[in-house]
Amino acid sequence: MNQVEIIDMLNKLQMKYSVVEHPPANTIDEIDSFRLPKADLIVKNLFLRDDKKKNYYLLVISKHKVINLKDLRLLLGSRPLSFASKNDLFRYLGLKKGSVTPLGILNDMERKVEVFIDEELMRFHTIGIHPNENTATLWLSPQDLQSIIEKHGNTVRFLKV
Repeated sequence: MNQVEIIDMLNKLQMKYSVVEHPPANTIDEIDSFRLPKADLIVKNLFLRDDKKKNYYLLVISKHKVINLKDLRLLLGSRPLSFASKNDLFRYLGLKKGSVTPLGILNDMERKVEVFIDEELMRFHTIGIHPNENTATLWLSPQDLQSIIEKHGNTVRFLKV
């Protein structure tokens, strides 16, 4: 799904959201440089895989948190973790490097990717994510995000990171 299709879906589901267009942002530092409204609510998204390339994970966390993959492995109960390749990112989420977002799950037709959301984010009124394109930021409630992912058929689990 592209940005237009995501906005259309949100409207059909009658979900509250807002969108701000901006130059392409491949990293948190780049998006911070734009000084967007509610920038402190933008989240960081990590697309990971285990060392056997059997399990893929999308981790959604506060942009200020730093993750140790060895510690995360223990939390997930997985084999050793690394970042998924550009090819895997496109294959499973239909996204390019620099555009990782939990809404990429809508392109996961195999329902292969498991989503982990930092439970702290569920206390936020809204979070900022890319709408599958890194030229805009979409704000919506984390509960609505969870609902979208679950309706698509992917697993959502919560972690304390």
